[in-house]
Amino acid sequence: MKILVTGALGNVGKYVISALIKKGEQVVAGDIDIIKIHKLFGDEVEAANLDFTDEKTFVQALKGVDRVFLMRPPHLGKPEDLHPFIDAMKSHNIKLVSFLSLMGVEKNTIPPHHKIEKYIEQIGVPYAHIRPGFFMQNISGIHSVEIKEKNEIFIPAGNSKTSFIDAADIGLSIATLLHEPVKYKNTAHTITGPESLDYDQIAAILSEVTGKKIAYRKPGFFKYRSYYIKKRGLDKKYVNITVALYFMTRMGTAKRVTDEFYKLTGKKPRTFLEFASENVNCFV
Repeated sequence: MKILVTGALGNVGKYVISALIKKGEQVVAGDIDIIKIHKLFGDEVEAANLDFTDEKTFVQALKGVDRVFLMRPPHLGKPEDLHPFIDAMKSHNIKLVSFLSLMGVEKNTIPPHHKIEKYIEQIGVPYAHIRPGFFMQNISGIHSVEIKEKNEIFIPAGNSKTSFIDAADIGLSIATLLHEPVKYKNTAHTITGPESLDYDQIAAILSEVTGKKIAYRKPGFFKYRSYYIKKRGLDKKYVNITVALYFMTRMGTAKRVTDEFYKLTGKKPRTFLEFASENVNCFV
């Protein structure tokens, strides 16, 4: 049987696919752009058109599939947006779904991930929730613009600490869960990087690897929100979710460090220094 990876073109999906292929699994890569899937993975996967807003795409994507990696696309803000697909998984007797959730979401009802987890559990789809800390790729991706153009980190996290994790390590964790569906049935795993860092420390590491003097600006929520919507042109719903997450970060929800990644994979998670060194081109 095959494993469906939703959001195959996303930050985490491509790493899940790579790790599953290494484990000898047959993979169906689901996303809204089949041409891009073929370009990225070639003949290593079966490509499927999957659009969570179009139930007609569900049947083909789930054909011959018994396990699923599920991620919520950023543009779908309401938990209910994923209910039709979760219902479809139930009717296809999926043996395990690994949902990409958030660290601390079991106690935090604000992000949509909380209700999505609960819905999966309530309707009886076997699950292995993965609850990672903040992605290192958030810094090399969406927040790299200010680092490259202004030599500054523009994030409203105050003095809080975050246990950043590399998306590649998240992908390996998810592949491990899906590879052994019986062992990990109805479990939840909080995975983090090996250390908790504040953004002044992140700035210092980036300064070290780039040779530039990078500063952490500590904007307030309103300044950050206005800048990202008006200057960067990002979707208001998406920016609002990030504001909520950084608000929770200031409350100390992102600083926890766990050894779950090592327990799952037998490997040590990548440090931010290692990540920044390998991805220095994102910051210069």
